[in-house]
Amino acid sequence: MTPVLYDLCGIDERLRFSPYCWRVRYALAHKGLGVETRPWRFTDKEALAFADTDKVPVLVDGDETVTDSYDILRYLDRAYPEAPLLGEGEAEARARFFKHYAERALAPAILRTIVMDLFNAIHPDDRAYFRESREARLGRSLEEFHSPAKGLSQLDAALAPLRGRLEEADFLDGDAPAGADYLVFGFFMWAHCVSSADLISNADPVYAWRERMLDLHDGLGREATRVTDIEGAYR
Repeated sequence: MTPVLYDLCGIDERLRFSPYCWRVRYALAHKGLGVETRPWRFTDKEALAFADTDKVPVLVDGDETVTDSYDILRYLDRAYPEAPLLGEGEAEARARFFKHYAERALAPAILRTIVMDLFNAIHPDDRAYFRESREARLGRSLEEFHSPAKGLSQLDAALAPLRGRLEEADFLDGDAPAGADYLVFGFFMWAHCVSSADLISNADPVYAWRERMLDLHDGLGREATRVTDIEGAYR
């Protein structure tokens, strides 16, 4: 039975931009598993009631229902031990570090850079919810928080540890990609899908890594629908 992934969509059902869902999509591809994705919107809470959650990703694999992107990666390693994602012991500790690094250092900088592009990519029926919930979290309006210059400066500083690692190896996990790469790359796919902002100089080792990640798994990232592909998206 093909696993089912409830996946956040935007103004068009083809536009899938959640960084957490992208983590899972890459992890499934890494395992060689097919997936059926079901589009979900922020305000469609009832659709996830069966999983006792109000957010995606939600993975349904036969009789198993798993929520939270990191927990899904852990589940995939238990259920499908070939081609490990996280490993054990020190390997998993490294992956968990990259999880926290991506969420606490990269995500805020990227959000400050692209937040209005993100807002415009969200389905109109979800925008009031998104604005209210995010402005409460940020303590200011989206427009006040939005500052590409500050965001890019913040991101440039936050990328220093990533550059150091990528000067040693092609991927965060070494010669081949695995869980650490997917845990970080989800946030670059977030920006890639909803914005045309140039986040990284093409001379940066992080840029070369991002290009390799876009090409992985038969171009999974490159084939993703972007907001710029949707006719009338900015009308």
